[in-house]
Amino acid sequence: MQIEVRIENVDKKIYVNIGAKLNEILRILFSEEVASRYVAAYVDNKIRELNMPIYENKSIRFVELDSTEGRRVYARSAIFLLQKAVRDVMGESTRVRVMHPIGSGYYVQINGEEVIEKIDVDRIKTRMHELVAANIAIVKEKIEFEDAIKLFVAQGREDKISLCRTRPRYWLTAYNLGGLYDYFYGAMLSSTSKIKVFDLEPFGGGVALLLPTSGDTTKVAPIIQTDKMFAVFKIYQRWIDILGVPTIGDLNERILAGEGGEVIKIAEALQEKLFSDLADKIYEQHDVQGVKLILIAGPSSSGKTTFAKRLSIQLSVLGLQPRQISLDDYFVEREQTPLDENGKYDFESLEAIDIDYFNRDLAALLAGDEVSLPRFDFVKGTKIDSGVKMKLNDRSILIVEGIHALNPGLTPSIERHDKFCIYASALTALSIDDTSVIHTTDNRLLRRIVRDNSFRGRTAQHTLSEWASVRRGEDRHIFPFQEEADVMFNTALLYEFSILKHFAEPLLLTVPANTNEYAEALRLRNFLSYFIELSDHELPPTSILREYLGGSSFSY
Repeated sequence: MQIEVRIENVDKKIYVNIGAKLNEILRILFSEEVASRYVAAYVDNKIRELNMPIYENKSIRFVELDSTEGRRVYARSAIFLLQKAVRDVMGESTRVRVMHPIGSGYYVQINGEEVIEKIDVDRIKTRMHELVAANIAIVKEKIEFEDAIKLFVAQGREDKISLCRTRPRYWLTAYNLGGLYDYFYGAMLSSTSKIKVFDLEPFGGGVALLLPTSGDTTKVAPIIQTDKMFAVFKIYQRWIDILGVPTIGDLNERILAGEGGEVIKIAEALQEKLFSDLADKIYEQHDVQGVKLILIAGPSSSGKTTFAKRLSIQLSVLGLQPRQISLDDYFVEREQTPLDENGKYDFESLEAIDIDYFNRDLAALLAGDEVSLPRFDFVKGTKIDSGVKMKLNDRSILIVEGIHALNPGLTPSIERHDKFCIYASALTALSIDDTSVIHTTDNRLLRRIVRDNSFRGRTAQHTLSEWASVRRGEDRHIFPFQEEADVMFNTALLYEFSILKHFAEPLLLTVPANTNEYAEALRLRNFLSYFIELSDHELPPTSILREYLGGSSFSY
């Protein structure tokens, strides 16, 4: 018997034998060279491994390695390979913990903060290559929940046990690599032989797992020195140690024990202390060097607006008079917005800002003149008079926030030593478990979905459809300037997914199943299912999260 499958990549329908596997369908359609570029497939908009058989009519979209989801599939599989190699070389009890991304790869600690010697790194890398050459199958298995717990107990995986116990199921889907079992959030490669491109280097006391670069999957991306970013993650890690919630399972247990309110209070207090320390540093720059301009940049949904308002409060405590301007109010008229390569509005480009208008107002303010500030109406796509007039005095300090604030092209007439530059972003270091990190982009995407629906009249589908363009704009216009900042500030709150779940899940459920955005909506829904929901009842009105949920005591 045969079934009909529609291949979305080539807009073609073909007939295949019932039970044909996805990788067999690939070889029917493409040459071996072309087929090797694909690492997974969306089957009726649900991500699946390539060794999955098809038994009924389906719509299939194959996933290339050089795509967001393709790189995630590859990364998960490479992390599993690393975990297996470490245990083979250093013993079954060795703990492998993926801490956070660094460039296209990951920073990994082995046995906590113990410094791993280069000779051991080389031994692990050699073993990884041996496992690749051995072409060991990565087998997906459905295991009874209690049996899965026993497996993880035998492997000493407290992180897995904690997550499973706060997310009980009848069955658990696990992956088996040569007798090592693990549970991963998403699809995997079918065999170790598919993990051809990687490297392993000593880094930060642990190791850097380097993976293929975007745009050229035949070579690894080199480590880009991001010392300030690495330091921010270290600070966040200390917060996690203070709260004792390094993984979702640990956070869930605190919430189930009725301690969610305490987690919120401590996390907010830790962040407020950072605001206070930052204000002290700026005050010194103002008094010693006469700095009167603070520029705050960061990618979309980093909480820059609330960040600026909370920083203003701390600066006021020190006797300064902060005044705030948002670059969002200086967008060009909607019809003048530049288009990206897909013909869509490119709101992330510098040219989307009315630079001449902004610099006229900036120059006037710094000269001591009074300025009537604009406000951008996002629904109508035009600037209108805000009714707000602004003038600076000797104790004033001007705060400008927006995604392009650190781009020298925004303020070409201002000398670098006259600016205090801050990069703010949501850099969560909370993990699903030891080997599954949470992508920082998911933090910002969920914030944006909730905010866009509440305050900008956009559906979740609309926000998801724009996200790829937003990310491309960030790669081009924002991330290249992040290490130029005087200070890098983390706006993520480790409890926030537990609160965002309540607001985001209903919006994600509205995305139609027959649209391209459904696959991403489903992925985010599955991700949020790991969290025990936490009420926003104890969330303070000054929290950065209030910028997205509503109920803030700040005006926006």
